[in-house]
Amino acid sequence: MAERETDHGYLLDNRQSEAGIRFGALAELFDPVTFRHVDALGIGPGMRCWEVGAGGPSVPLGLAERVGPTGAVVATDIDVSWTAPAAGGVIEVLRHDVAADPPPPGGFDLVHARLVLVHVADRAEALRRMVQALRPGGRLLLEDADPALQPLLCPDESGPDERLANRLRAGFRTLMAGRGADLAYGRTLPRALREAGLVDVRADAYFPITSPACAVLEDATVRQIRGLLVREGLATEEEIERHLANVASGRLDLATAPMISAWARRP
Repeated sequence: MAERETDHGYLLDNRQSEAGIRFGALAELFDPVTFRHVDALGIGPGMRCWEVGAGGPSVPLGLAERVGPTGAVVATDIDVSWTAPAAGGVIEVLRHDVAADPPPPGGFDLVHARLVLVHVADRAEALRRMVQALRPGGRLLLEDADPALQPLLCPDESGPDERLANRLRAGFRTLMAGRGADLAYGRTLPRALREAGLVDVRADAYFPITSPACAVLEDATVRQIRGLLVREGLATEEEIERHLANVASGRLDLATAPMISAWARRP
């Protein structure tokens, strides 16, 4: 999702060059999970999909492959600078705030949001609008993080480098919480879908314990927030440089917060 500290209270600014690196790493880590669910839901030719908070282009492009030339994909975000390259053919890219703007018209067979709602202040209203956009029988697939379930960057905290990594991750969580992120949101998704009137609710969770993409994601994220970490007294410049060197060395087993996927159907 487009994340603007100055405009919307989001911590990670999509206008920085590191945002594209982050989107690429997130796609490598989580696109297989997302499309496993999309395919299990039977999304195929001729269907209409709304990708909420698209961020990078990978999910809209993957949806376009599945719906084919007779389908449609609407990809929205509050900042479409990284999504715009996907526009064309069946993909329409729109600047849109899911918690404030009306849903795109037409009704959808699939509405999907990944790592979006945890950053949205009015999550309940955003969910209501996504449910409103579903056609009868349409599916809502929400995928969001739950850092409180697994808060560590290095679950195997075996030495000082791992302890430093986990302390900086705790600082990142502090900054997120200070901007309204719900660090235990992912686990609430099944209940939220039921309370929204959807049926056939299912959910699972995924997180890598170690992956090269986790190192890429960590490096880009820390570079984006290093000024805030220092300004808020959560880390020193020396500690950040040492951590980035440790990440680059490949010696750390870096994980992510669990991503919980929950899906349900509109009756």
